[in-house]
Amino acid sequence: MPFVKVQKSKAYFSRYQVKFRRRREGKTDYRQRKRLCAQDKSKYQSPKYRLVVRFTNTKVICQIAYALVDGDRILCQASSTELPRYGLSVGLKNYAAAYCTGLLVARRLLQKVGLDDVYEGNTEIDGEVVSTEYDKKTYFVDEVDDDKRPFRALLDVGCKATTTGNRIFGALKGAADGGLDIPHNEKRFPGYDRDGKEYDADMHRERIFGGHVGEYMEYLEEEDNQKYQEHFAAYIANDVEADGLEELYESVHEKIRGDPSASEKKDFTPDKSFKRKAKLSYDERKARVQEKKDAKNAEMEEDDE
Repeated sequence: MPFVKVQKSKAYFSRYQVKFRRRREGKTDYRQRKRLCAQDKSKYQSPKYRLVVRFTNTKVICQIAYALVDGDRILCQASSTELPRYGLSVGLKNYAAAYCTGLLVARRLLQKVGLDDVYEGNTEIDGEVVSTEYDKKTYFVDEVDDDKRPFRALLDVGCKATTTGNRIFGALKGAADGGLDIPHNEKRFPGYDRDGKEYDADMHRERIFGGHVGEYMEYLEEEDNQKYQEHFAAYIANDVEADGLEELYESVHEKIRGDPSASEKKDFTPDKSFKRKAKLSYDERKARVQEKKDAKNAEMEEDDE
């Protein structure tokens, strides 16, 4: 019998340790998370705050979170399903909606911590990256107050690929224009040319106001009207036209700044008329099975006749 070398012995498997469950499921990048959560030892008990941006099939979710030993805590959150309250009821997961959601969570958080009057953010949206040097540090806001520093948060993208023009950076830009201090640059914004190393801020501004959606609406309406009717049915039902998108988003931004607070939750009233069916006993279940058998046998006998 030839010699067979054991590659993975019993000792190997007795020492084998599986990866964390959320790593196996592809939900958490722990290498990234450690660097976002680990704080300097000189800043004891001062948490690092994260701007968590997630996309589902229907909406955008933005949260300001920080980590504790027993799990994360959410300081503030907003989702694009709240945007109909501000006048936007269609396209709740595109780049422009991501910007609005980021702006909403930023203004809501600053209102909660009492910094909304000190840091108004960028009210004139031009797509440019705003930064200020103060006390040998860089802050990504217009001006830095002498008494109160801006609220700093780090972008948490999860397992998403950070490609140029990704919608995640729309939420980042919205939060930055809302007054949060989020370290970033223009290299991943729409309009950045990696080969020429040039940034077209006007292209980014057009994307913030839904210009790409308006262009596609006009193209489909001219080339394939049937597809236009199907693809933009919700827009047509809400009387949203390609020419009016910029005005629509401008009004949404203005309303968010006017009242970013969360809507009051209505008291839940359960439906007490519903009654759960009583659980069958063993004898009742057995009799029920026998009835089905008898009915099936009778049906087969009729077919034979």
